[in-house]
Amino acid sequence: MGAFYVSVLPQFIPTGAPHIALGVLLAGVHVFLAVVWSCALIALAHVLRDRLQRPSARRYLDRITGTVITAFGIRLALGQ
Repeated sequence: MGAFYVSVLPQFIPTGAPHIALGVLLAGVHVFLAVVWSCALIALAHVLRDRLQRPSARRYLDRITGTVITAFGIRLALGQ
């Protein structure tokens, strides 16, 4: 995260603005958005918890995950 803050955020600080104050503000906005997104994912997982714990749903998710991992492995093996 430190590399992100040092390399990306300064691009959004206007010339003549206080660098430290605006950098901290931008980092704070980034942290706030991350917390909001995490809370939304947690709430969605809580709502879907019973459905996701069914054996049929777990088999379906395992198949999807296995397919994606296999596809990544094939792509890596082919060097593309």
